[in-house]
Amino acid sequence: MKKIYESDLSDQEWSIISPMIPPSRPGGRPRRVNVRHTLNAIFYLLKTGCQWRMLPKNFPPWGTVHYYFRRWRLEGVWFKIHEELRSTARKNSQKHEHSTIGIMDSQSVKTTEKRGYTDMMVVKR
Repeated sequence: MKKIYESDLSDQEWSIISPMIPPSRPGGRPRRVNVRHTLNAIFYLLKTGCQWRMLPKNFPPWGTVHYYFRRWRLEGVWFKIHEELRSTARKNSQKHEHSTIGIMDSQSVKTTEKRGYTDMMVVKR
């Protein structure tokens, strides 16, 4: 498949993600939209930050893309894809599949907060 946008999935990326996409629901209408085009539209939205209704015309209709994005979010598909890709990346870099430590950074900032109301009030004579 020819990449039109920078955010489009390559064949190799599609082969990794496609098994994690749930099949169409049984008993319903068959899926009429190409799931790969739908994913490309979602990744285009995430990369460019455009509005749903401003999707280019070569993607499926924005309502369809939004439906699949929301459905997959509610079903945990995005979390499953993230976890699978993260663990694969950690294995490829010869690290343990799950991280064993978390690092949090905090910073204290001094403020110019004034105590009380004395500086804010007019002095009475």
